[in-house]
Amino acid sequence: MARERTLPGETRVSTARTVVAESVTLAGAPVLAQSPAEFSRDPVAAKEVNDWLASVDAATRVHWALKNLPGPFALSSSFGAQAAVSLHLVAQADPTIPVLVIDTGYLFPETYQFIKQLEQQLDLNIQVFSSPQTVDDFEAQYGKLWEQGREGLDKYLELRKVEPMRRGLVTLGTATWFAGLRRSQAASRAALNPLEVRDGRFKVHPIFDWSDRDVYLYLKAHSLPYHPLWDKGYVSIGDWHSTKALHEVDSADELRFSGLKRECGIHGLEG
Repeated sequence: MARERTLPGETRVSTARTVVAESVTLAGAPVLAQSPAEFSRDPVAAKEVNDWLASVDAATRVHWALKNLPGPFALSSSFGAQAAVSLHLVAQADPTIPVLVIDTGYLFPETYQFIKQLEQQLDLNIQVFSSPQTVDDFEAQYGKLWEQGREGLDKYLELRKVEPMRRGLVTLGTATWFAGLRRSQAASRAALNPLEVRDGRFKVHPIFDWSDRDVYLYLKAHSLPYHPLWDKGYVSIGDWHSTKALHEVDSADELRFSGLKRECGIHGLEG
């Protein structure tokens, strides 16, 4: 899979305000005309919007965002265990929205296969961003940072994940960012709201309140797959060197990053 294979001038970037399916109604929905900075300084407006978003289903949240929030839009995805849900939700609303993928160079072979499978199945507009350094050059300069304690791991994540994500969002001109984070995934995500402001742009979490069962039922209803490694006990999937299956750990906290942390930093969360 090519790295940054679509040039900025050739990217299918979605700037349209909405592509609303007939089955979705926005009657009675709040109208948001504030900038991200204004929204972040107005707790009353934020509560009104988030309370309403919490009262409707995920598809309505996506359509509301496309109608009320500024474009260009983008959806980030790690193509992890349950990634097909958010990809399907957003693609059903507007298939031109770029799907921003960070290729660290250390993804499982099965993850690359999963990306291609869903790209074809859902007609996704995949945009891949990576570190400018090859894996060989990176390890020659830094060694295996993920084996160098918390400090080394943080540096690895900044260089191989966070910086490419930041660059990808800027390259795509992203004003509103969709992400598939859920409150139930970790304590660090327990306070997520459906609409937030992150780094000067709106950030939308359409499935913020979903349970694992909600995910399962959605995947089943729409004939969508889990990640190929799901059946082997991998329920949280990232880089091959920092991901473990359930049978390899004593606690869910050890599934990623050897238990040193839960968040990679891409979403600005600590934990």
